[in-house]
Amino acid sequence: MIVAGLIFVFLFLLNASAIVLHRIPEGHVGVYYRGGALLEGVTGPGFHLKAPLITEHHAVQVTVQTDKVRNIPCGTSGGTIISFDKLEVVNQLHASAAHSIVKNYTVDYDQTWIYDKIHHEINQFCSKHTLQEVYIDKFDMLDEILKDTLQRDIDVFAPGLTIIAIRMTKPRVPQDILRNYEKIETEKTRLKIAEQTQKLIEKEADMERGRAVIEADKEAQVAAIHLKRTLAKTLNDQRIAQIENEMRLAKIQVEADAELYRATKEAEANRLRLTPELLQLETVRALANNTKIYFGESIPNIFVNNQLDGLGSPGSCKTSEGAP
Repeated sequence: MIVAGLIFVFLFLLNASAIVLHRIPEGHVGVYYRGGALLEGVTGPGFHLKAPLITEHHAVQVTVQTDKVRNIPCGTSGGTIISFDKLEVVNQLHASAAHSIVKNYTVDYDQTWIYDKIHHEINQFCSKHTLQEVYIDKFDMLDEILKDTLQRDIDVFAPGLTIIAIRMTKPRVPQDILRNYEKIETEKTRLKIAEQTQKLIEKEADMERGRAVIEADKEAQVAAIHLKRTLAKTLNDQRIAQIENEMRLAKIQVEADAELYRATKEAEANRLRLTPELLQLETVRALANNTKIYFGESIPNIFVNNQLDGLGSPGSCKTSEGAP
């Protein structure tokens, strides 16, 4: 009987401890409700105690998490109904803001600020844009637009929740419209191929023109170098010839100056040497050396008066070589 009582007490305490003792996993904080009212404060990861039966706890994730929103229908401004199959929202609730956000929006805060908000913003965007814009033109910007829009409202009404990134897939469109887009894309692809082919041809032509220009420029430069070399050689030859001519002229000038100087000096010497006395003496010597002398009336005057100018007048002395 005593053993049965001990077993009953042990089982009761074991059941009670199972209710009182609870665990908060890593990356979460614990929030507590008592009688439906949120208690102040939160607990960190680990084992904690609570009052059995009257206290309820919830583990709220405060690490980075990804909420996947599926099947989001929307209508474009043109009335076409499209649907986004999946949209992923990467977000994080900061531990310091966990209590206030849970207090305002319950532990299912992401239902309000992620799932419902995404549906709302997607429909707002689609209603203001055409199918072309949603599906093609602005699809690459849609994730950033949604991220900024969500974060702007969250910063006002639920600070402490951060939208890190949004990933989304192309929306589903009606098949007939999709086929038209596929045709358009096919034509665009063909056009791009044609444009690329044309650009390639133009590029090759430009390269060929460039090679021709380079070759012509090289030939022109080589010709210019040869011409410059020939011109330099011609100028050099002309300069050499000019120098040679100047040397010859200088030599001739020097010889002429020397000859003039010699003749001048000789003339001066003659002028100093051929005095009247010398001329008279040479005249007498010349007359004395003749083989025959004919005397006239004025012969004595020649020797006495030295009048040589009258030798050719009548009655003057005449000399001849070999006269009879």
